[in-house]
Amino acid sequence: MLIFVTNRKLCINDFISRLKQLAELKPHAIILREKDLPEQEYEMLANQVKSVCQESKVTLIINQKIDIALKLNIPYIHLSMEDMRKHSEKLRLFNCVGASVHSTAEALEAVQLGAGYLIAGHIYATDCKKGMTPRGLNFLRDICSLVDVPVFAIGGITPERINEVLETGAKGVCVMSQAMSCSDPSIFSAFTG
Repeated sequence: MLIFVTNRKLCINDFISRLKQLAELKPHAIILREKDLPEQEYEMLANQVKSVCQESKVTLIINQKIDIALKLNIPYIHLSMEDMRKHSEKLRLFNCVGASVHSTAEALEAVQLGAGYLIAGHIYATDCKKGMTPRGLNFLRDICSLVDVPVFAIGGITPERINEVLETGAKGVCVMSQAMSCSDPSIFSAFTG
């Protein structure tokens, strides 16, 4: 399974056009990241992306912006561990809540708090985490063996690495940089649908 994560700053062409291309590949979901946007701009963008996802029947996951997800009636949210803890009383309002984890302790805590899936990373070196040592496949394998919810790997994921990631027990992968910047998104078509 493949989840695309957005980052409009890395997009080599029109952002909405790129999202339409990605949605047409039928990924498991698209996470609207765009952390830097003010609330009002994020909400406007989320409305546009919601239409794109509905058109292709792809799940849209809102990143961090709980109130916007609720306002737009988007039942999927992805949170940091800090926000999982801080907003634990609101988690029941969503069909599914995902959490970003960076240790086995966080993975266990996230599941205990009600996470329906985890994104674990970063697995490989990536420009998004420049200078930070990747956690690697053994880290991913450890998390997959500890929890009974789907685990998705993130960080430096390329089509060539997906199979070795899946061999760890991960349910799938998340791709951001390459999804936004590659010349032809169809390089991921073998991993979607």
